[in-house]
Amino acid sequence: MRRKLCAAMGLWLAIAGQGLGQTAGGGPVVVELYTSQGCSSCPPADAVLAGLAARDDVIALALHVDYWDYIGWKDTFADPAYSRRQRAYAQAAGASTVYTPQMIVGGMDHVVGIRAEEVDALVRRYGAAPAPVTLDLARTGGQVQVRARAAAVLPRGAVVQLVRYRARERVEIVLGENAGRAIDYANIVTAWTPVADWDGRADLTLTLEAPGGDSVAVIVQEPGPGPILAAEALR
Repeated sequence: MRRKLCAAMGLWLAIAGQGLGQTAGGGPVVVELYTSQGCSSCPPADAVLAGLAARDDVIALALHVDYWDYIGWKDTFADPAYSRRQRAYAQAAGASTVYTPQMIVGGMDHVVGIRAEEVDALVRRYGAAPAPVTLDLARTGGQVQVRARAAAVLPRGAVVQLVRYRARERVEIVLGENAGRAIDYANIVTAWTPVADWDGRADLTLTLEAPGGDSVAVIVQEPGPGPILAAEALR
């Protein structure tokens, strides 16, 4: 069932989210927003994500789903793979439905996308926790060098994922629930690709192809999808 959220409260939280402080802990925390250009409840959450995208302690990623395309506007950023990823999270959590806007923090906590204060508290908690994996990235031309080291063997293993995303784009929406609006989107995911399975027994070294101008993130995550063990970005 689709959730309709309060736009006025969402706008207040979006403004609040842009002023929230940063953590003093370890590596950046991944916040995934599942959103749609065709969802009238999503613009406040899109604004919250834009605030998170400006923080050094967060890798904020907007994944546009395709399951609202039928209601009048086809999302220009949507990919069925992102809808499948969200459904996989729901299955792992024992949830029977998916909705927008939804944020997933650290691969584990599911939050309604306008709840900026709740997201900030989760970011602080995850950011302060010891990282089970150390991850370093370097970019040379169209390639990214990845080095990872686990503090201990990873009992469930991990999936190493390469994520490409575009920093910002404005879309003028002419049909559907957001018809007549021009909306600014931040950190729009353009590709999410598993590149390696890793058990953490030996240090990991990879050279990945990443041509073009899109930003790059590498995310090490337990399968499921499960908790995110490490993440870094090259912006």
